[in-house]
Amino acid sequence: MLTPVNPTSLDRTSPPSRTDTGRTLDPALPEGVRIRLLRAVYGDPRAAAELLPRLTPRQAAGLDPLPTEPASLAPELLARHRREIRALPDDTRLLLLLAAADQYPVATHAFLRAVAAARLDTRPLEAAETSGVAHATAGGVVFRDAWTRIAAYETGSPADRRDVHRLLARVLRAEGETPRRSWHRGAGALGPSVRLTAELRTAAQQARDAGEHPLACALVERAAALCLDPREQSRLLNRAAGDAWQSGEGDRARRLAAATDSDALNGVFALRAGNAAESFDALLTAVARREPAESGADLRPASGSTEVPRTVAAPRTPAPDHAVHLLARATEAAIYTGDLRRCREAAAVASRVGIVPHGTLGGLAAAFEGRYEDARDLLKAAAGRCGPGGDPTLLIHAGIAALMLGDHTRATTATVRAAASARARGATVVVAQTMEFRAYAEFWTGHPRAAETATADALWQAHATGQDNGACHLQAALAMFAALTGDGDVCRERAAAARSYALGRGLGLPAALAQWALAYLDLSSGRFAAAAARLRALAGFGPGHGHRAIRHLATPHYVEAAVRSGDTRIARAAHADYDRWARAVRSPDDLALSARCRALLAPGDEAVEHYRIALDLHARGTRDFERARTELLFGGALRRLRRRTEARDRLHTSLEAFESFGAPHCAAQARAELRALGTPVAATALPTPGAPTTCLTAQQLMVARMAADGATNREIAVRLALSPRTIDHHLRGVFSRLGIRSRIELVRLLAEGEAS
Repeated sequence: MLTPVNPTSLDRTSPPSRTDTGRTLDPALPEGVRIRLLRAVYGDPRAAAELLPRLTPRQAAGLDPLPTEPASLAPELLARHRREIRALPDDTRLLLLLAAADQYPVATHAFLRAVAAARLDTRPLEAAETSGVAHATAGGVVFRDAWTRIAAYETGSPADRRDVHRLLARVLRAEGETPRRSWHRGAGALGPSVRLTAELRTAAQQARDAGEHPLACALVERAAALCLDPREQSRLLNRAAGDAWQSGEGDRARRLAAATDSDALNGVFALRAGNAAESFDALLTAVARREPAESGADLRPASGSTEVPRTVAAPRTPAPDHAVHLLARATEAAIYTGDLRRCREAAAVASRVGIVPHGTLGGLAAAFEGRYEDARDLLKAAAGRCGPGGDPTLLIHAGIAALMLGDHTRATTATVRAAASARARGATVVVAQTMEFRAYAEFWTGHPRAAETATADALWQAHATGQDNGACHLQAALAMFAALTGDGDVCRERAAAARSYALGRGLGLPAALAQWALAYLDLSSGRFAAAAARLRALAGFGPGHGHRAIRHLATPHYVEAAVRSGDTRIARAAHADYDRWARAVRSPDDLALSARCRALLAPGDEAVEHYRIALDLHARGTRDFERARTELLFGGALRRLRRRTEARDRLHTSLEAFESFGAPHCAAQARAELRALGTPVAATALPTPGAPTTCLTAQQLMVARMAADGATNREIAVRLALSPRTIDHHLRGVFSRLGIRSRIELVRLLAEGEAS
């Protein structure tokens, strides 16, 4: 019996509404499992309720991939839809079968041409419209939902399915339709065929080059089904797994790769959803073993892929760019673990096998060894490769290099271009990854609210595509945004979730970022000793505990916390190393922060000149948030030196900046300093009823909109991966900021805001 590729990938680029994620599923499920489960069943609550009790304990915990075949997802729901289709007239069912076959794995838009070529009568579609199963449009047939479309296809006999596929293949003759024609030819085949296998493989490469990874996956899977050579079949399934992964089908990719021994595939999957140390080992082994690109391990976006003709033996040496990509992934794994010595190990392997790696790898290795000038040169070369249209992975690495250099403008440019390039190439899986590193630049450039919204969106995408490690990193970023905006409950909750997950997967980077967020919350709330203790632990040993690079980036905050809690000895040592790096890279912001540290460590009047130098350097940089904090610290120092007029000016400047950034904790510190000067400043007045919602944080606005839509606190908590207690806190804050008392008033206010 012919079993074409399952059409579940068809709607993956149009996932169910995110507001559906909490209505039917057990909130005890991990957030990533909830999102992927609903995405797998097209957001249908009936299918979700049927699938949930069928999950194994490992699937429910997110350790094993979810089912991907319709019969495994919701067999009872599918059976009901089949009965509904079978009740229709034969002519109607044939037209629905043709329409369903035309719509997967991606729409071919050949239905009307096929109807004309076969001289079919479309009047029987009226029965489908009457029953509510589907309706005809100028462009073809639109099914009631995805499950109805699947049922319409599966109720057809094997012979009828082959016939409609052959019919569609005959009419797909236009330029650019070759991959879709080959797909239908393969789906209409009776059995194994060497010729069709080769055709499907070639068509898959064409689809891949066009960024159509779902179609490429379907083509290669079908080629594997028609292939008689077990070794070739395994290679084809590996290739299909790579395409499934690129298109965001994480569960499908892991299922396809389950029976393979590809170190590269296993390394990439572990990098995004497993143990980072194991990922590093697997990826480096793939490079050392010279694992070939055509094994399926080449998980690059479409452009530049190379496929070796199957008429000759596949070489054991990967294409140079493929090896560079494997090293880039290994570098990411090393960054995630926090064990930057692994970067040096990867650089050594690259040298041994004759590969010139991307500069980010060498730069990190040099920085770890204290060779700051060498690190600067390598990282600058890597950061300079951020032109438009480049490879998304290498653009992300350019962004990482720019972040290390303190160049937040270039880091933002590189990651924005990486996302655009990934979308253009159909590499859905890469889009969420770009925000992981872009978030660092957004922290300090004065855009926490907009960045919080973008990061929350990326968090959903990471979960939906099976990238739970990336989701952990994004959770930590959201904790930092919450710290900047003074939302202590959300900061602590996000940080706790990130640290708990990170510890189990050896992810030092998100663990350290979450700890930094908690430390910043302490620092901006005046808990200096607690902040210093947290920041000292940022380089904690062991996977999942700390990260040396994060500790280095947080040094200015550590110096401030240590000085204000009376511990200057370690602060001076930390500053000395930071200053050496700042002087090597010559970043205005890093030099400004080093000058600020020097001011904090200097006595009395001596500090004033260092603060002035810091502000002059800030004026040439981009870290607006840190510039405001320098103004705050300078104002406090001037107040203690009884330079009241200048102190008042500095403090007012910092207060205005913090209020514009939406950072109430820091604004409160500025007000406290002004009160100490005898210049009381009232807190920003709360808006009156009917005021615009621009005063809300991004998180508060999301909560407010869900509440206005009728969601309960528990449902909102499930959707945002927060606790009901935190949602209650958010709603109280929303009501207070908007000057209202009830959800009825909230509905009216939001409606008025949208109308205006």
